[in-house]
Amino acid sequence: MTQNLLKAELHCHVEGAAPPALTLAQAEKYGIDSRSFVRNGAYVWTDFTSFIACYDFVASVFRTQEDYADLAEAYLCELAGVNTIYSELFVSPDHGEAVGLSAEAYIEGLAEGIARAKEKTGIECRMVIIGERHLGPDNVLRRAKWLANYSHPLVTGFNMAGEERMNRVVDYAPAFQIAKGAGYGITIHAGELCGAFSVTDALDHVAPSRIGHGVRSIEDADLVKRLADLGTVLEVCPASNIALQVFPDHDSHPLRQLTDAGVRVCINSDDPPFFHTSLAQDYEIVANMGFDRSEINAMTRTAIEAAFVDEATRSRLLLRLDEPTRQDASGDDLVK
Repeated sequence: MTQNLLKAELHCHVEGAAPPALTLAQAEKYGIDSRSFVRNGAYVWTDFTSFIACYDFVASVFRTQEDYADLAEAYLCELAGVNTIYSELFVSPDHGEAVGLSAEAYIEGLAEGIARAKEKTGIECRMVIIGERHLGPDNVLRRAKWLANYSHPLVTGFNMAGEERMNRVVDYAPAFQIAKGAGYGITIHAGELCGAFSVTDALDHVAPSRIGHGVRSIEDADLVKRLADLGTVLEVCPASNIALQVFPDHDSHPLRQLTDAGVRVCINSDDPPFFHTSLAQDYEIVANMGFDRSEINAMTRTAIEAAFVDEATRSRLLLRLDEPTRQDASGDDLVK
């Protein structure tokens, strides 16, 4: 149903997009034993804690600018192959620094891959810097201060990911104030492993324009109304939510309840090979939840409207959405 629809993604962690085959090749290249984390062509983890450990292992096998250029190019070309016109990659310089790659070199490597993919396919991409919550408030503050003094045309936002059950959002508020003051777009992971209070904390202490996941907001009707009134966009990742047992199955996922309440949402894949999914598959999952093409197109439009991108680029991307929307309304086959 959604194969030919134009797509956009705001929530994907770049190391989490590495296919197992590429990770194995990288591990072999550097003589790293991968057997604890990759078996039978799949990543091995059982809960969120072991997922983070597996993710950190995957990140550890990308060690040079060229490694990161290859990773970004591969993922973005994959996205473009399923009619994706825009992507935001969540990137964590902490992973680069862990293998001796400076934050600047890490970003430049990814930027090279982004440029290659754009030249080949036309896909637009921007990067959102991640502060790792489980590394503590001081480290996230350090990352925000670095970002405030750094400038790259493809780096446009600031986020916090990692172990949501560690500390409270208020502990990290100074970092977000610095990033926001420097002109970066703000999003934050909340309302995934923790309940509605996590989203409330994010709104109270960070005031982001977007929230990563945010689906546990459904536990608080007043919060759902607040999100709708504010126009805060939830970066919803359906397959990830099921894989991590946030909800037991797609029938119990609150996406329909949230949209019926007027909450703005978009569709994302999070860490696709870890959750045996892809952006195309997550679009199909949403279709199987009962959303029609018009509703799914509206979610893609929301993603572009909420993207951390300059207004000229946003306008060009929105214009690209207009043609398939008209075709869809007329009943013609979708192309692009």
